[in-house]
Amino acid sequence: MLCVRDLRIAFDGVEVVRGLSFDVHAGEVLALVGESGAGKSLTARALLGMLPSDAVQTGTVRPDLSAARGRRIALVPQDALSALSPVHPVGDQLATAVRSVARVSRAEARVRAVAALDRVGIPDAARRARSYPHEFSGGMRQRAVVAMATINEPDILVADEPTTALDEERRDQVLRLLTEQREAVGAALVLVTHDLEAVRRHADRALVMYAGRMTELGPVRDVWGRPLAPYTAGLLACLPHSSRGRRLPTLPGLPPSPEALPPGCAFAPRCPHASERCGREEPRPERVDGRLVACHHWEKV
Repeated sequence: MLCVRDLRIAFDGVEVVRGLSFDVHAGEVLALVGESGAGKSLTARALLGMLPSDAVQTGTVRPDLSAARGRRIALVPQDALSALSPVHPVGDQLATAVRSVARVSRAEARVRAVAALDRVGIPDAARRARSYPHEFSGGMRQRAVVAMATINEPDILVADEPTTALDEERRDQVLRLLTEQREAVGAALVLVTHDLEAVRRHADRALVMYAGRMTELGPVRDVWGRPLAPYTAGLLACLPHSSRGRRLPTLPGLPPSPEALPPGCAFAPRCPHASERCGREEPRPERVDGRLVACHHWEKV
């Protein structure tokens, strides 16, 4: 569906995404994970052609779907209230999304809008289509933006932290809804999230990012079962279930600023397996057991 090669994103000459390469396969859920500042959201927005105007992007994203946004690729935003216009009924906004890509009448677009709201589980969809976003609960607004993203049956959905600030029950509801709607329209899903448990439950593959680079990429069952990169292992060790009865572990230190990356491997100052080589030579991704890992000492993990 998508082929990304040597993606680089810079601001004022400082690279924040550095040589990222990956594919998005038809029908899969690919999760982008890592600490804040890893470059996950910028990567996702590069797929959509929605980078800030002062960003400089190089590398390739093929095919370029930015001109087909809303039709072949669509965004599920983080903040549904901000994403929806406060001065137009929700149904009108979904109908506008339909007419932006299809030559249909207003009446037909309205029918599709109501059907989309009904499909995501909004009760009495015909009546609620006339409601404004502030008249929806938070959960209903999130369902509405999922309906808007899927209404034109895109090939790829990009969900940027869609469960931020939601409680555990609501998070699981939204992710189940995304899974159901993705399957209903046959789309692939690129999921940007900090929620490692959600990745385990809902994703097929995980791309673990650190300081703008890929550190590990592979099937979730393999990466979660036996991480090869020390950074991946450190993230998974911080999950509550992994330390039941003991003090919750944390990764020591903080991610480096893009303006002050250390030489060699950016994770070396925090890595328990770092060697002198790690401090001078940045590791290249290599294929190990059917996945990619960028680490000089993956066999020690």
